[in-house]
Amino acid sequence: MKYSLNTFRLYKDESIFSMIIRLRVVMKEAVDAKKLRSAVNIAIKRYPYFSVRVGLDEDGGYVLESNPEEVVVLGRTRHLPKLGSRTVNGHLLFVHCEDREINFYISHALCGGRGAQPWVMTTVYQYIIENYHVVPNAPAIRKPDSPLLPGEAEEPTIDMLGTEQPIFRYNSKKPAVLGVDYLNGMYNPFKRKPNFRLYTFAQKDILSFVKSNDSSVASFFLVVMAKALDKVLPEKIRVIGGETAHNPTASLGLPHSHIDLLSHVHLDYTREQLQWDMEKLGTMTRGQIALQTDPSVSFAELRKEFCFLEELEAIHGQKQKLAYFNKHDPYAGKNAQHGTFIANYTGWMDWGEVADYVDSFVFIVEGHVLLEVSSLGDRIFLSFMQLLDEKKYTDAFEAVLTELGIPFHSEGPFPKRLTKHELPREKAPCCLSARFRSDDQSPAKDTKQ
Repeated sequence: MKYSLNTFRLYKDESIFSMIIRLRVVMKEAVDAKKLRSAVNIAIKRYPYFSVRVGLDEDGGYVLESNPEEVVVLGRTRHLPKLGSRTVNGHLLFVHCEDREINFYISHALCGGRGAQPWVMTTVYQYIIENYHVVPNAPAIRKPDSPLLPGEAEEPTIDMLGTEQPIFRYNSKKPAVLGVDYLNGMYNPFKRKPNFRLYTFAQKDILSFVKSNDSSVASFFLVVMAKALDKVLPEKIRVIGGETAHNPTASLGLPHSHIDLLSHVHLDYTREQLQWDMEKLGTMTRGQIALQTDPSVSFAELRKEFCFLEELEAIHGQKQKLAYFNKHDPYAGKNAQHGTFIANYTGWMDWGEVADYVDSFVFIVEGHVLLEVSSLGDRIFLSFMQLLDEKKYTDAFEAVLTELGIPFHSEGPFPKRLTKHELPREKAPCCLSARFRSDDQSPAKDTKQ
């Protein structure tokens, strides 16, 4: 393909939803902004595919250019800068710290949570060295001076997908979509209040339960959320749909790739099925995940996405490309398949002794009744994200956990506090262009706590 896969989400309309990932790390002690700034700019050298700025080519397409400028670390601030702006030296990422929190902001165009987490782990590792003058034992963390892993910076191509027919095709049972919630969350200023709640679990409690009920961490939270919605949704709704993302790059021979190329698993539960016991629901959910993550199935979905991106490449002009993307985006609009909720799990990554310095670690993105599950040391964390300040869903979620005997600790709600992109505009024929828009002309400055 002519353009990097890391550019295509830049075309997505951000008038309502932000295409930014916030990775929130809460340390056990207050963060030293000066030492964090040093650690951030040492660690980023390990990830050249993230150290980029956005440009435009002759066809009005977004291209990524190497960016040698410093990664900006901000202290306490009322307003977050946009990614790509001068305030962040044109980068598609920056770091914000306040008290014990370190917030890593990165464009969803560059990666997903799975691709961003190694960068976060490297940075926190380096910060511990800078701040505590110790080298934590963390063999699985990628060190600032370590080479790229095989295929880490590579992008999949359509040729890797093959032509095998899918062994399974998802036939939607038309699950409920929380349409009124979304309308209020998107357009009603009196109702819209994007937030998240943080749940903390002992890993042993979750693993013991899933082992005894033919389940997995991912399927456990899918079933728990479906059963929670069964408690609060009207009886006339007959199907509750869960959705989870799958990154098939390992099946493409690129297990270390940072690319966020996703297929989607859909789990439709009838109200009758949600009365089954957890073991039967766990077996059903795991079975569907196995079927829908089979390479023949996920590759068929990705092939459609590649075809869409190839069509986008053929469009000339930035304005035309933006219009085409937002009209034909396969994951938006009436042709997209939506569930009632989403629950994603990035999988377990070994933080080693770095985990001893960290209180919590979660992903925060746009979405409503969206669960993102992460792990650190002997704990599992879950961010429960909503567009509304609505307790009925989290109350029901907690009620199911209590019924199952799963201990948990909850905090929040907290504001999502996401930002957006600032991207170059195609110049008019008779005037000069600027790399950045005029709404952010201030140069980057060091901000101390």
